[in-house]
Amino acid sequence: MRFRRLLPYVLLIIGSVIMLFPFIWMVSTSLKAPFDIFNLSIIPENPTLANYIKILEESMFIKWFMNSIIVALITTISVLFFDTLVGYIIAKFSFVGRTVIFILILSTLMIPTEMLIIPWYMMSSEFGWTDSYWGVLFPGLMTGFGVFLMRQFMEQIPDDLLNAARVDGMNEYAIFFKIAVPQVWPAISALGIFTFLSNWNAFLWPLIVIESPSLRTLPVGLSFFSSGEAESQWHLIMTGATISVIPLILVFILLQRHIIKGITLTGMK
Repeated sequence: MRFRRLLPYVLLIIGSVIMLFPFIWMVSTSLKAPFDIFNLSIIPENPTLANYIKILEESMFIKWFMNSIIVALITTISVLFFDTLVGYIIAKFSFVGRTVIFILILSTLMIPTEMLIIPWYMMSSEFGWTDSYWGVLFPGLMTGFGVFLMRQFMEQIPDDLLNAARVDGMNEYAIFFKIAVPQVWPAISALGIFTFLSNWNAFLWPLIVIESPSLRTLPVGLSFFSSGEAESQWHLIMTGATISVIPLILVFILLQRHIIKGITLTGMK
């Protein structure tokens, strides 16, 4: 009986160690000198901050970091606004073609991102968006998943509550922002977190559409430490990766309650 009680904790500890080991190894490598990075010891024999100083002073890391912040924040704000609004309209308004529009939006979820790269690039070239912030941003300003998620949650809001607000004289914008949005705040929080994380880690599309080094996002910029004729600079890659996870850790610490609640509710829906 006692073994059955301890077994889940043992499995959780083992799983945690397996998941945390790559992160611990990354931090450890970032504190090692270049000639010491292939030393298999977890604890650096001669820990140094030289890698952090070098990557901050001798590369465009800070610029790449800020580019990723800009891209992730703008796309997240756009997705939260437009996906929530579209989900609300589809869920609470009756109009011709509503079901067809929703099905078309859902159908976009079945298209692999890799198949959209060529149309996106042709569109960017046609309108002169390549090598610009807008070129990186426009594919992620709205998402089919976000519309689907918010529509499912908006359907749970009683129609009587919205009709009562209309009777009291509230306009549709006030009803949306003051009544509908607060009712689905856990879903909005979860969607915002997932959107921020996915855009922060985006690599393929920014790599294709951006040419100028100063416009690279962080994942793209770090990849150039392992390309070219020179040997891969693993100490700098690990140092940059360590710094890049700091915003993600802060997001999780600050919004942990919303993450857990959002994931739970998302699974229930």
